[in-house]
Amino acid sequence: MRIKHIFTSLATSTVLFAGLAAAQQPGAPQPPEIAQFQKLEDQWSDAVVKHDQYGLELLMSPIFIDISSAGDVTTRNQQIAQLFEKGGPQPISMEQRVVNVRNFEDMAVVDGTYIIKWRTNGQVREERGIFTHVYQHVRGNWIGVHGQRTAVVEKTDQKTKPVAKKSSTAALPFHIPLIYQGKESQSQQTQGQPSQGQQTQSQQSAPVPQSTQPPAQPANADTP
Repeated sequence: MRIKHIFTSLATSTVLFAGLAAAQQPGAPQPPEIAQFQKLEDQWSDAVVKHDQYGLELLMSPIFIDISSAGDVTTRNQQIAQLFEKGGPQPISMEQRVVNVRNFEDMAVVDGTYIIKWRTNGQVREERGIFTHVYQHVRGNWIGVHGQRTAVVEKTDQKTKPVAKKSSTAALPFHIPLIYQGKESQSQQTQGQPSQGQQTQSQQSAPVPQSTQPPAQPANADTP
C-alpha cells in the first residue's frame, strides 16, 4: 500500500512538472488545475482593486490568515477593513499569475508571482514578488485559508512627487555628524591645539615655586 502511494505521488509530480513546462511555452494551453486557480486569483485581484467586500468574503475563509511581505499578520476582516481606511494605501492594479498547483485531498497549495501597484502619500509604489495561497475545498467551492507574499522588487514612481535635492554643506570628502567632520575641519582643530610634545616641554620648563616662609622651629621641652 505504501509503495503504491509513493508511485502515485511520483506520477502526480511528473504530471505537474510536465504541465508547468507546457504552461510556460508560448501559446500552449494551461493545465486544468492552473486554469482553475488562475480564475480564482483573477477574481481575487479584481475584488481588491474594486474594493469588493462581498467578493473577498466569498474567496476568503472566515479563518483566513495573511502574512504580507513586510511580515504583518492580518485576518480576513482586517484585510477588508484596510481597503476602506482613509489615508491608507489605495490599490491601483493587482496581477497574480499562477505557476504551480499541488493538491492534497481537500487542500490545494498555489504558488505564483504578483505585481501590485498602490498609491500612498501621493506616490505610486509598485511591488513585485512571489506568493503562496492555500485553498480548502468546502461545499463544492475553493476558498482561501492562508496567504503569504515575499517581495522581490519594490519601485516608487518619483514623477508623481519629486523629492527636492538638498545641497550639502559638509566638508569633503564626506561628513558624519559627531563622528567625522571632514579633513578641513580636522586640520583646523589640529592647528589650533598644541601638540602633546609641546605640552610636555612647557610643563618641564616651568619653574617650580618655592616657599618663602622660614622653616618651623622644633619646640624645646626644657625651655621654661
